[in-house]
Amino acid sequence: MERLKVEGEGGSEILLGIGLASLASLAPADRILVTDANVRHHWGHLMEGERVLEVGLGENAKTLSAVESLYEGLLRFEADRSTCIVGVGGGIVCDVAGFAASTYLRGLDFGFIATTLLAQVDASVGGKNGVNFHGLKNHVGIIRQPRFVACDFQCLETLPDREYASGLAELVKIAAIADASLFAFLEAQVEALRNRDRSCLEKAVARAVALKAHFVAVDEQERGERKKLNFGHTLGHALESHLGLRHGEAVSLGMVAAAELSVKRGLLAPHEAQRLTALLDRCGLPTRVALDLDALLPLMARDKKRQGRHLAFVLLQGLGHGVIQHLEVAELREALS
Repeated sequence: MERLKVEGEGGSEILLGIGLASLASLAPADRILVTDANVRHHWGHLMEGERVLEVGLGENAKTLSAVESLYEGLLRFEADRSTCIVGVGGGIVCDVAGFAASTYLRGLDFGFIATTLLAQVDASVGGKNGVNFHGLKNHVGIIRQPRFVACDFQCLETLPDREYASGLAELVKIAAIADASLFAFLEAQVEALRNRDRSCLEKAVARAVALKAHFVAVDEQERGERKKLNFGHTLGHALESHLGLRHGEAVSLGMVAAAELSVKRGLLAPHEAQRLTALLDRCGLPTRVALDLDALLPLMARDKKRQGRHLAFVLLQGLGHGVIQHLEVAELREALS
């Protein structure tokens, strides 16, 4: 088991290679688990005897109504300020559980057992907890660090291929903005990663988490440097809401568009954009889709990262080096056309 530390208000410990089977050593006896039906179907035998609350499946379950339902469950279980909430699942479970824990009784202790690659690499790390609102991704939320994040690699065995590939997108993303060596490793080991080779996974996830921990340490509240983690997400979130794609699938398309915009602006060499697109394709992720700009641009204009008429858009100044540029929505229309 490898341990990593995420600095910030309260701090967070990331534990690689430990998970649900070690629940008793991760969280205090006064705990309540939050999970979903899929995780419970495959791994419910490891939750026997626990107090368990369920959230729904899919992005439609990531709502204030879901949070209210958890509040009612916490009330029913008589949770108090000594209770620890443990989110067991992917990004949606972690987001909803973290938000509910952060706001119930003005804040309970909480931690995550991340059972998807997307949650292990990105969603559960860094303290962002929130829900969607009126079709806008993560529009209501809070930044508060979990006590721990346990990355349970065993649970990846039962993850559907499409969900697993969605997590690979976040690995590619952080390599593209922050580590050219990791990007080259992903290119060389993509087949092993797609086959869920444990050794390659451990190396890639450990490096990705260490990189994200750095971004969080220098900019926990996302006022500057941490915004680079949104590479591919501004367009990606709009596509996710509009087309109903998996998060990683939408981010893949967003990264391709951002890379092509980087080429147009003279920041990125064409062959590097081609390397990015080729790697995403080899990961089993989409790289081309017909864009309905009339539908997408209003969603992008309402993105939570908007400041006035400008969006903080992440581009690449070479593979391994993300840069933030502020673009007007009108500029985006022209570029994406």
